[in-house]
Amino acid sequence: MSADWVSVCGVDAIEPGMAGTVPVDGADEIAIFHTSGGAFYALVNKCPHKGGPLSQGIVHGDSVSCPLHNWRISLLSGQALGEDKGCTPTIPLKIEAGQVWLDRAAILARAGA
Repeated sequence: MSADWVSVCGVDAIEPGMAGTVPVDGADEIAIFHTSGGAFYALVNKCPHKGGPLSQGIVHGDSVSCPLHNWRISLLSGQALGEDKGCTPTIPLKIEAGQVWLDRAAILARAGA
């Protein structure tokens, strides 16, 4: 595997419709979402509204509701949906060999943020 990607967990570690988290030294943790449709997404684990832990929200298709104030955030873009405004950074992710891989440069950029 290329040094450009880092394995963070097996695909079976996160149940469909749920999320897990990955700590990042010196930065906000990353939330990994596994949709009921089988897709995986990674976002910084902070709602753009009040910093709520998105990993604790409810996943609806390709969005998640923040557990604090119910803002809906797109898992594809990190953008707040509906009337709300704001964006949570996304982290490039790929699935290979039964593992969830995150873009190393994006993780390092979060550590420097």
